[in-house]
Amino acid sequence: MNLIKSTGTFGFYTIISRLLGYLRDILIAVFLGTGLLADVFFVAFRIPNTFRRLFSEGTFNAAFVPSYSSEIPKGRVKSDKFANSIFNLLFLSLLFLTIIVQIFMPAFVSIIAPGFVNDIEKIEAAISLCRITFPFLFFICLASFFSAILNSHNKFAAASAAPIILNIILILILLFASSLGDKLVYYLSYGVSFAGICQLLFLHKFVKNFYSLKFDFKIKFSNKVKFFFKKLLPSIFSSGVTQINILIGTIIASFQASAVSYLYYADRIYQINLAIAGIAIGVVILPQLSKHIELKKKKKILLIQNKALELSFFLSLPATIALAIGSEQIISALFGYGSFDKISVKNSSLALYYFALGLPAFALIKVFSSFFFANHDTKTPFYISLISVMLNILISVYYFNQIGFIIIPIATSISSWFNSIILFIFLKNRELFNFNEIFFVKFIKILFASIFMGIFFNFLLNYFENQLSFDVGIKSMYLVLIVMLGLLFYLIICYVIKAFKISDIKLKY
Repeated sequence: MNLIKSTGTFGFYTIISRLLGYLRDILIAVFLGTGLLADVFFVAFRIPNTFRRLFSEGTFNAAFVPSYSSEIPKGRVKSDKFANSIFNLLFLSLLFLTIIVQIFMPAFVSIIAPGFVNDIEKIEAAISLCRITFPFLFFICLASFFSAILNSHNKFAAASAAPIILNIILILILLFASSLGDKLVYYLSYGVSFAGICQLLFLHKFVKNFYSLKFDFKIKFSNKVKFFFKKLLPSIFSSGVTQINILIGTIIASFQASAVSYLYYADRIYQINLAIAGIAIGVVILPQLSKHIELKKKKKILLIQNKALELSFFLSLPATIALAIGSEQIISALFGYGSFDKISVKNSSLALYYFALGLPAFALIKVFSSFFFANHDTKTPFYISLISVMLNILISVYYFNQIGFIIIPIATSISSWFNSIILFIFLKNRELFNFNEIFFVKFIKILFASIFMGIFFNFLLNYFENQLSFDVGIKSMYLVLIVMLGLLFYLIICYVIKAFKISDIKLKY
């Protein structure tokens, strides 16, 4: 396996998906802005989308890949038997959960959006939309199972391309927004669930070469199956802690008008970098790292871990600096149209600034957690994540009445840095990770290049200040130009000071 090429493949399709997601959100911003309908839709969309991220962005992999990978060398029959046991239990559990939540949806919505309870129009609309979108959870979790099968065989393209389907469907619906009026949010909600079905069918087509699906609802709890499910819940919680923190933030933000929308738009921006700097790397290294740990190849383990960490910093540090420096211009250029006014830009950009400060920590959590998961340890990251979430809730609730929704991204970043640091301490104490000789030299070079890129990026923002003002219609084109120039400048510096080498692309892991 080639870490950079595999991450590049995963990252390429993820970027396509995120760019289409931005187009989708720009259209939503134009037609819905940050008003009542936007808040309601984002709550209805946030729930299944959070579960999608929890299951598909590495968390289901964390429990499944090490166990399934150990079955692959035993032959197709053995690996299929184990996989089918997991699939059938997963199918029944998800079906039961979906039915129960549909029955008790009013209570469910009251829990996830308590700030809506006193507004009859908001709460009724939220209940209706959540009933429409919730089946997406059932389909996307099963689709994530197929993705994990493909990832176990080092096939990353189809799994990373699947989310593109959701964005294409929602964009097609948004093209008819002007004729749909207030019914737009309902059509979007139906589109979400329909996209879940399409993604499931899409991935099933690719997974057939590696796995034969067989329905058998005679529940069989073998020791291997019990071991998997014992790892599953901790892995979902620990690897998905950033998404859980954001979900908690949405719940708290529902008490302030438009706050849910501000957080949603800010979240959309930094997620594109996190998808590559943390999620992609974590997903890609897990199968190979698990294999080398099983075979006790210490040199390979050390190489993969250090390269993964190095690549994570290479991607996340410049993004952190750029997002912190240009948060307002970025939000304005991407979403500042139609119903999305100057107040929306200001508040969303403030949220983005504080989310950006936690971006390296969000990525490190994904990478460090993968080191534990490859060693079949999901409990340690789980307990650390649990404390992190409690810290996030404590800070958010305590300061919310004083400074409002902005405490949510602040608390998320603080708790995430706490999480990543404690994960690192445990890894070192248990001798599950060590730095190699070249890591610190590479880190200093990456930091140097990131700072210089930030200075150049700030110069470009000031130079194009008039073209990026709120009233300019094509400001997004100038933002793209600035980002491309900043990226090119960063890559050139990295190449000159040898923070990145062409030979790294060819290196096998």
